Parts: sequence; C-alpha cells; structure tokens
Amino acid sequence: MTGFNPNRRRLLAGAVAAAAIGRVPSASAQASLSRNMRVVIPTGQGGGAERLARVFDDFWGPLLKTKFEYSFFPGAAGQVGYELYLNKREKDGHNLLFGNMGPEMIMYALRKPAYRFPQDYQYFCRLDVDDSVVFVRQDSPFRRIEDLVAEAKKRTVPVAVSRLPHPASIGMLALGRAVSAKFNLVPYGGGNPTMVAVMNGEADCGALPIAGVAASGDRMRVLGIFNDEHKMAKYSNNAPAVNAVFGTKIPSLASSRSWAVHAEVIEKMPERMALLEKTSKAVFDNPAYKEAYAKTGAPVETIQYGDRALCTKYANHMVELANEYRSLLSAKRKG
Repeated sequence: MTGFNPNRRRLLAGAVAAAAIGRVPSASAQASLSRNMRVVIPTGQGGGAERLARVFDDFWGPLLKTKFEYSFFPGAAGQVGYELYLNKREKDGHNLLFGNMGPEMIMYALRKPAYRFPQDYQYFCRLDVDDSVVFVRQDSPFRRIEDLVAEAKKRTVPVAVSRLPHPASIGMLALGRAVSAKFNLVPYGGGNPTMVAVMNGEADCGALPIAGVAASGDRMRVLGIFNDEHKMAKYSNNAPAVNAVFGTKIPSLASSRSWAVHAEVIEKMPERMALLEKTSKAVFDNPAYKEAYAKTGAPVETIQYGDRALCTKYANHMVELANEYRSLLSAKRKG
C-alpha cells in the first residue's frame, strides 16, 4: 500500500493553482498591446482627419510601442464608418475610430442609426477645437459678410459644405433664418472638395472649420466666424464674429476631432483603457507635436486636449443642437 504524502498533495495543488492563474491575464498583460492599432476613419482618404491623425500617431505610437494602420469608409455623413467599426471590428482595444465629433454626432441625432452613444462607443481624447467660418475665394466680389447676406436676400446663394450634418452647416442655416437670407447648402464630401468648389466658382462661398481654410494660405478669405470669443482672428484677417455683425445669438459652432473606442473595452479592459488614455494625453506635453501640427498649416491654437468626460459633454451638446435645428437640416436634406 502506497503511503500518503502530504507534501506531494500540496505540490499538486500549487501546480493547479499556478495553471489557473496563468489562464487569467495579469494587469500588465491586459494593459500592453500585442499588435498594431487598426483605425477606422469615417471620411475619405487625404482629408483633414487623416492628416491630423497621422501627425498625432507619430508621437503616440512610440509611447504605445506600436504602429497605426488606417482604413477609410466615407458615406452617409460618417454613418458607414461608424457602423463598420462597431459591427465588424474587434472590441479589444487594438481597434480605434478617429472621428469628427461635431458632424458625426449631428448625423447620429438626425439619422438615428442602430448603434447607440455612449452605450456602444465613447470618445476619449479630443485633439482640437476648430471654429466654423464662412469663407470665399480671395478674388470674390463679396468683401464682407454683409455683402454676402445682402446678395442672399436677393437670390439663393449656393454654399459649399463638407456634409450637411455639420456645425458649419447649422451656422449658415441659422444665419439665413435670423436675417431672412436664402442659402442653399451643397455637400461635397470633405473639406478639400469643398474648398475646390469655392475656388472654381461652383459655389459663391463655403462654410468649414477654420483650420483647413487657414491651411489653404491666401487663396481663401474668411468673412465671418461662428464664435463670439473670436480666438482665431489672426488666421482670418480679423474677420468678425457673425453675431457681432448681425446681433444674432447663434451658438459657438466648432468641430472637434477625437479618438473613440468600443465601450466594451472601457468596461472589460480597464488597464488597457487606462494605457490608451494616459499615453494619448501625454502627446500634448511634447513640444515636437505642436511643431509637427503647425507644419500641416493648421493653427496650433486649435490644439485643445479633452478627456472622456469633456468629449461626452461636447457630443451630447451637438445632439442638442441637431435637435434644435432639425427642421432646417431635414428640409435641406430633402432638397
């Protein structure tokens, strides 16, 4: 009869426990990244979103010790990209979305897609605050915003916009309603095509965030800014705030680009989420990032970090604005 060996039992129990522990990822394992980041951008390739994202990941990638891969899915004012990201990309923290919260939350409010914010995804790192402006080509006969409005009281003036659900679109529609001017918004599917349309005369004017317009150099001239604080004056030839000219009360209308992640990652992988938030925030402390950003032609003053709470507040505000101006935006979509 074989004798009982208590030491052997303790060894076996210890081995089983160790094996069990080995099957549960440690906090460091959950936090670390094992492969490249895959990014969905819900607009076309070559636009402002791609430019800003790539400049950012030049500094973020080394902190995460990984690289970034991009895919572009334009369509339906951003809805196509969001649906693909939420339905087809793994919820593992290696898959991100880089979006423009303003237009895309307005789209969300107007179209009411199947996905839900913030239940399905959340923004966690805002890159910028980019005021909406009205602009014309440099040789336009409209020298002041008053000239443009006076013309729009005589005839319907075509306005080039990147997409109908957009803070800049709300600005033009709100201005038209307030001063009884007629603006017809024409979406061109991105900032660059919008500026081309203004440059070649397809549209009398355009409405976009100021960063892209400023990056175009002296080819464009800003007529008015939808922000009473007027922080971007030096990039607009001191163009006035729209409200200051017409006595209107149009809200400040800015775009904000941000990284977003599946909400499930926040809930189930807190260590990895903490890594993404900590390292993305650290990029803003690097002076070289601002230097690289400036080389894109965008004003460095638009750089403004925002955490998850601030992003959520902004996103919900965009939904409120979309609902407030729903009738105007819906009428233009039908047209």
